[in-house]
Amino acid sequence: MSRTETQTPPERTEKPAPAEEATKGLSQGRIVAKKFLGHTAAVASIIVFLIILLLSITSQGIGPIPGWWHYGFGDTPPLVNGGSPTWKLPFDFGDHPFGQDRVGRDLFAMTMRGTQISLFIMFTIGILAGVIGIIVGSLAGFFRGWIEAILMRLTDVFIVIPTLIAAAIVGRAGGQNGVLVLGIFLGLVTWMLLGRLVRAEFLSLREREFVDAARIAGASNARIIFKHILPNTVGVITVNLTLLMSAAILTETALSYLGLGVRAPDISLGSLISQNQAAFSTRPWLFWWPGLFIVVICLCINFIGDGLRDAFDPRQKKFSLRSIKRLSAAMMLSGQSSTGSFGQYATGSRAAVNEVVKDAADEDRSLSAISRSEREADEDERTAREAQTLAEPGVVTPDERSSTLYHGTPAEGGQNSRLELDDDARGTGPGGATEPRRRGFFRRDGR
Repeated sequence: MSRTETQTPPERTEKPAPAEEATKGLSQGRIVAKKFLGHTAAVASIIVFLIILLLSITSQGIGPIPGWWHYGFGDTPPLVNGGSPTWKLPFDFGDHPFGQDRVGRDLFAMTMRGTQISLFIMFTIGILAGVIGIIVGSLAGFFRGWIEAILMRLTDVFIVIPTLIAAAIVGRAGGQNGVLVLGIFLGLVTWMLLGRLVRAEFLSLREREFVDAARIAGASNARIIFKHILPNTVGVITVNLTLLMSAAILTETALSYLGLGVRAPDISLGSLISQNQAAFSTRPWLFWWPGLFIVVICLCINFIGDGLRDAFDPRQKKFSLRSIKRLSAAMMLSGQSSTGSFGQYATGSRAAVNEVVKDAADEDRSLSAISRSEREADEDERTAREAQTLAEPGVVTPDERSSTLYHGTPAEGGQNSRLELDDDARGTGPGGATEPRRRGFFRRDGR
């Protein structure tokens, strides 16, 4: 081979990034589920909440379906051990594990029934307030104009309603269906915050490029709302619904504690605390168990909301405690191996660093997948705009504009057009300072 001949180097194939390779084939729902399952507190809270829910439903039953617990919440068996709890660790529950009140009613049965009623009111408020808030917020944020004005003024009217006083009046007037009436009323007057948040999200998303692309493609308003915008607000809606449900159970507890909520013969956790507050010094277990269940339920719902927030937000990136420990150990081993004293640990430290980097790449899956979907939507919108631009007469595309600006057109002198433009700008060209030459870079006719 002669010296003048050059050897073409082999083409290098770029290996895809670990995050992109990991997210290949994963939908956004699976990514969110995987991130949520990685949130230890949220997963533990779901397990505890499901145990409480199943225990309250199955122990006392629903309607005509009997429960497995041998005492009902209204039964009055004889006092055992003076009404003290018969629960002995670890698994000796006895006849009355939570104790009895002064008339002999089983506190476990009453607590399970109160939990069942409180959870029923909580779910009723969450479902009703969620539906109303989503509808009002989406319509006000998407259509604007007089629709937004009417819906926002309606929201302001509901905000000034004194919730506790109105709920007390409605609960008293509910009669035998007081629990259902109370839940429906609280759901009708607690949707305002969620509606405002959904409206703010719609106001932001309706100006995005993927919405413009959907309009250019001929999508209807209903399709844009339900297919394109509403799925992007699922994170905000879900997180705020958990906060709303947590506040709902506290509101019901406050009303029942004041004697304005659930009435006899039904009971709730708040009414149990109200009935047994006088026995706090002599029979404290009557106060502990209902209060403990209220605290545990609210904490579980809040932790679930935190897990959903981190799962839906692609910007939430954090190292787990295990990853931090591995990284610290790797840095220590790397420092020791650099001094020459512990060179045999260099390979182990490199493996630890690689494992930490792999964990970080796994945590970036959500951001990569969501960014990829946004890039595809932006590309579709850009293609539609370029097609519309090409259809207009006398308009130069960005590529032709760049070619004309730097190389000129054949009629304007080709490569010398840029030089002539520079001379005109300095006042030294053929046009001079008093007669600048004008060239049409943005229209074909030169004007």
